[in-house]
Amino acid sequence: MAGLGLIEACRIPRAVNAEATMTKLTETQAIILSAAAQRASNLAMPLPKGLHGAAAKKVISMMIGRGWLEEVDADLRKNEPLWRETGDGHGTTLVVTDAGLLAIGVEPVVVQTMAAIRTHAAQPPAPKPATPRAGTKQAQIIALLQRPEGASVAEMVEATSWQAHTVRGAISGALKKRLGLPIIAEKVEGRGMVYKLPA
Repeated sequence: MAGLGLIEACRIPRAVNAEATMTKLTETQAIILSAAAQRASNLAMPLPKGLHGAAAKKVISMMIGRGWLEEVDADLRKNEPLWRETGDGHGTTLVVTDAGLLAIGVEPVVVQTMAAIRTHAAQPPAPKPATPRAGTKQAQIIALLQRPEGASVAEMVEATSWQAHTVRGAISGALKKRLGLPIIAEKVEGRGMVYKLPA
């Protein structure tokens, strides 16, 4: 029970502190902070509908002054909404601070964890590297390319019975693009163009 008492003792000041802070918030401020806590990167933009012009400047200035919001450079590559333009194609956006999160009774660690989970869920799974099946003509070409002396198109044609244009297509398409193999080509006297896979 002593442990439970310690936990309760830790909770009480937080709840009281959150309540005391909540009384300082207007409804508009609470809406802005709550929405920001749910967005990636804790963006406070866009502001609620109907809040613009002088009214928006007044609310935001007060929130920045209290340390609840911070004006930062907007990442235009991510199309982050702008709070104000600074010229030369740059602008700023607004993010909620840890103090702003605490003002609505939200622990910053919880928000950061939820943001990380949302970001991870939004990322597509990493593609599995393609691997050639053993015993195929593609595998035969790869084996020839892995030799120290590499292989010419004529040697690959002889090994696979493919046409020369099919061999070249397999090298540039299936092997280089799809499998991502770093094939190099060099002109060798007496053999013509020789293709190799670095060791």
